[in-house]
Amino acid sequence: MNNLFNKFKNHKGFAIMVVYFAISVLLIFSGVFVNQSMSQNNIANVYKRQTQALDAADAGLDHAIIWLRAQGAPPVGNYTNPWGSTQNLSGSYSVVITDLGLVGGSSTIRRYAVVSTGTSGNMSRVLRNYVQVDNYARYIWYTDRETFNGTNIWFWSQDSLNGPTHTNGHFNIYGNPVFGGEARSVDDYIRFYNNGNNVNLSQTTNAPYDNPNFQQGLTFGADQSTMPSTALSLRSAASTSGIYLTGDSTVVLNSNGTINVTNNNKSPKWNNKNMALPANGALFVNNGNLTVSGTLNGRLTVGASKNVNIAGNILYASDPLTNPSSDDTLGIISETDIVIPNNAANNLTIDACLMALNTAFYLQDWDSGSPKGTLNIFGGVIQKERGPVGTFNASNGQKITGYSKSYAYDARLITAPPPFMPTTGDFITLSWEEI
Repeated sequence: MNNLFNKFKNHKGFAIMVVYFAISVLLIFSGVFVNQSMSQNNIANVYKRQTQALDAADAGLDHAIIWLRAQGAPPVGNYTNPWGSTQNLSGSYSVVITDLGLVGGSSTIRRYAVVSTGTSGNMSRVLRNYVQVDNYARYIWYTDRETFNGTNIWFWSQDSLNGPTHTNGHFNIYGNPVFGGEARSVDDYIRFYNNGNNVNLSQTTNAPYDNPNFQQGLTFGADQSTMPSTALSLRSAASTSGIYLTGDSTVVLNSNGTINVTNNNKSPKWNNKNMALPANGALFVNNGNLTVSGTLNGRLTVGASKNVNIAGNILYASDPLTNPSSDDTLGIISETDIVIPNNAANNLTIDACLMALNTAFYLQDWDSGSPKGTLNIFGGVIQKERGPVGTFNASNGQKITGYSKSYAYDARLITAPPPFMPTTGDFITLSWEEI
């Protein structure tokens, strides 16, 4: 009997030990689970606060752009939270706007560093934007409308543009033109020569016709901007410390950094008068046409109240494509038209940013004569109406008159536009980073 009792007691003790062991294991696992849950919760909370702080910092950058736009003229000087302290749903942000000064010899194009610190709880994130007053030189192609005297002008298969394009209307497409940069249209459709209005590019049915190649995409419904009608800043700069001429004038650019100027209204008359580039880079012809050609060594913007005629090749003395340190930069602004004469060379090269405020850049007698070669532009074309530079046969896509186009964007124009280029009234972001 005693042996049986002892055996039972031993089994009871063993069972109690097993229970204690099981409870201990459960407690250990429970503790691990609780600790893991708390750790994961803490990680989630940290991530949440970090994300909220980043969102708040981003909201601060947006607020800075809105404030800059609302100032009318680009503000001078440095500012910290010029709108007062700001709290949003994600947290709070504090913004410092640092004026980095004028760029490109302009009196209106300023650059700013915007630093926004977003805070949520004990977490902070800091973002920095470099922004600049927007100007038309940042486009390889800009039009108010893609028509000339009410007639559609078409991009066609021999056209190639490798930079950012924008139209306040819609693009007219025949064949397979190439758009190498971002393309934007204020309208919500493209007009195809073979298929009429069509938003979905994949719906074109007359392959190989009407298949444009938008390599960086196409944005419909883009914001509209309004072109100025006069070159006010260029006029003012030329009349104060540049070269201001009256009546028809001819300017020949020289590779040694000088220009030859002909103007019959000067007394005595200027007949191929050699002189240095204007110190401020501004030359304007009032009440007359300007004819320009040659090779530029330096930074210059020329303009006229009437037409600007391109008499021959316009080149940079130092090619920016082979010499990255080249600062040769030319702006050509007409308050009416920029015209290529009908006797221009079969292959023509223009290194410049061209801007025709009223109305277009075009080839004289573009719809007559024999076909020419290629019009090469390194820079950009900005015009109110789209001027034609040639025609093609709609039945076979072959050129009939004028030029094929090969337009390459000069990326330097984003950060260093020609002097006194007109601005759009907006701001662009040059870079964005977390610091």
